[in-house]
Amino acid sequence: MGMGGISGYAATNARVRSMYSTLLSPQDYARLLEAPDFDTLITLLKRSPYGPSLEDVKDRDLSPRRAAFQLRARLAEAYTNLIYTTPFQSRRLLVQLYRNFEVDNLKAVLRGIVAGASWDQVRFLLFPLGPVTVLPAQAMMETRNVTTAIELLRGTPYEEPLSFALKRFSAEQNLFPLEVALDLSYWRNLWNDSIQLAGQDRMQALRILGPLIDVTNLMWAIRYRVYHHLSEEEMINYTLPFGYHVHDQDIRAIAAGADIARIVERIYPEISGVDELLADTRSGLSILEMKLQREIVKGCQAVLLGNPFHIGVPIAYLLLHKMEIQDLTVLIEAKSTQARPEDFRPYLLMEPALNKA
Repeated sequence: MGMGGISGYAATNARVRSMYSTLLSPQDYARLLEAPDFDTLITLLKRSPYGPSLEDVKDRDLSPRRAAFQLRARLAEAYTNLIYTTPFQSRRLLVQLYRNFEVDNLKAVLRGIVAGASWDQVRFLLFPLGPVTVLPAQAMMETRNVTTAIELLRGTPYEEPLSFALKRFSAEQNLFPLEVALDLSYWRNLWNDSIQLAGQDRMQALRILGPLIDVTNLMWAIRYRVYHHLSEEEMINYTLPFGYHVHDQDIRAIAAGADIARIVERIYPEISGVDELLADTRSGLSILEMKLQREIVKGCQAVLLGNPFHIGVPIAYLLLHKMEIQDLTVLIEAKSTQARPEDFRPYLLMEPALNKA
């Protein structure tokens, strides 16, 4: 990378280092895990860097759902800050990464419409994207009709993928084809934006996002077969034909009925006990996914220890921040329902004790 790239990433790297220092420490995690209830957990979080986000809401309004929403607002702010300090040639990739939350919002809105929910019931389930969103979420909810709501997306990136899936939705009244179309379109665009970069940016983007795409695609294929019992043709149509270490032939093998555990163990030799996990698919697949995502955590942490002058640094930080908030959401739900530690700890991604090599 030339000097232009180094100087271009200097401000981004400085900002990432400052933001990275505010992620939770091992001591923070230990205190949060030991919190006996939801109120204590919130008190501890108010003393952390998440405090300003929580203090914006009166205590009587700070339900578990609202607390999780407020934490997500801090991640939205981090994305906004880094998108506008990242060199122009890499900015598009960060914007596409951010759109993952918009896809989730769109799916939540469509589910809300089908469930007959009100806007107030759905709004705090959404990620607070702010003015950058192209999604007229409230207006869509107020149509109370999926087809009419989708018509409001004309001119957005979601018009094309949804238009192809709308016929099947209309015939089956099932959101599954719409959600699959959104997911496939999103991940194709993320992959394409990554491989269009040059030099260190391309290599480092794929080093981080490649494993994320792999895990997503692999878990789709496994769940389609185990839970949805899709045909081989449908499984191939509903997965991605590319990947970093998970390739098209791996997905096709799963679709054709090959031994899932053997395929996972070959691709991820560092993951042990796959046979035992898959023996109990009710919880085993979720635990397997957590194990695979912890490998992504380790990859992000390794990137932040290396050369700082590339797009991988802000991507790694943003993914770690997202996973931390995912953990905090698990803790919020666990403490508000008095769940036992042994029931929720396997679903934490960032806890230091779970990420030791």
